[in-house]
Amino acid sequence: MNRADVAVVGAGIVGLACALHAARRGNSVVLFDGSPRAEGASVRNFGMVWPIGQAPGRIHERALRSREIWLQVAPAAGIWCEAVGSLHLAYRQDEWEVLQEFGARDLGYEVELLNFSGVMARTGAVRADGLLGGMWSPTELCIDPREAIARLPEWLAEEHGVTLRFGTRVTAVEVPCVKTARENWQVDRVAICTGADFEGLFPEIYAASGLTRCKLQMMRTRPQPGGWRLGPHLAAGLSLRHYAAFETCGSLQALRDRVTDETPDFDRWGIHVMASQTGIGEITIGDSHEYGDDITPFDRGEIDALILDYLCGFLVAPDLRIAERWHGVYAKHPEESDFVADVAPGVKIVNGVGGAGMTTSFGLAEEVFDAWT
Repeated sequence: MNRADVAVVGAGIVGLACALHAARRGNSVVLFDGSPRAEGASVRNFGMVWPIGQAPGRIHERALRSREIWLQVAPAAGIWCEAVGSLHLAYRQDEWEVLQEFGARDLGYEVELLNFSGVMARTGAVRADGLLGGMWSPTELCIDPREAIARLPEWLAEEHGVTLRFGTRVTAVEVPCVKTARENWQVDRVAICTGADFEGLFPEIYAASGLTRCKLQMMRTRPQPGGWRLGPHLAAGLSLRHYAAFETCGSLQALRDRVTDETPDFDRWGIHVMASQTGIGEITIGDSHEYGDDITPFDRGEIDALILDYLCGFLVAPDLRIAERWHGVYAKHPEESDFVADVAPGVKIVNGVGGAGMTTSFGLAEEVFDAWT
């Protein structure tokens, strides 16, 4: 029988983070994934490391710690990673009031309110018509998730001796035994990090967990001509109603009410609109949020149209023709920022990070293994 100290089931960003922190503590690690490569939400996102959006306090601190780890791991693994920062843009008075309120509060975020000229000095990608101002944050990183999630397992194997078992579905976990169709492993601990595919192992735990699925639609352009760069990640007023960081702002309700009255389809499909840019110049655009277990595999053209129409209200770029469209599905807890549960001796589920996987997973995994003795 094969032997490892720790088994990690699932090679998305949460599983990769758990494998890293287990190995950093001197454990031998085996990493399983049922697919030949990671194919889920971890490769279907903006590539934003986004501390600015996380709830103040513990989760924001977790995001900042994850940022530190990305800045250590990415150059070591040969992964493109750029500290681009972010701009939240205001084109309506209620948006500007939320940004002003947020910027005036001491919640632990490093932000700067910018007038029209200040925004235009930060990026050449913003539409000037109607712009009132914006909020700059320097903490956001950009990573190409397709590159990063493909490269990290190889680096974990090379640098930390992690044994990779892609294309190997775990069928049962009964510590000290992890069973697959082709081989069994003897282990001391197991971290189950299976994301939206969460019902295969310990289905009764998941049935009671409150976790749900969320589908998001996204798009990507061709590389921009002439080496044109977006600069910071860009978001606008719709994003203020999406992220927990802004929930503390009393002025947020007026913005929400106005969006509901003027554009109810944004609420219907959970749309907020952001843009990031890969190292080779592609602009990644999204996204929508459809929650529940009855999610259609078919994408809705009307959602893409709503996203692109709103995007053109704040982004100016040389070429916004769409080269790729896709959707991702992730697991989310309706009330908590994650779902971590002891389900059997030596077995933990680590899941439910929602759309913040690239932002919080490294910090979450470190917390989990710090506490798991």
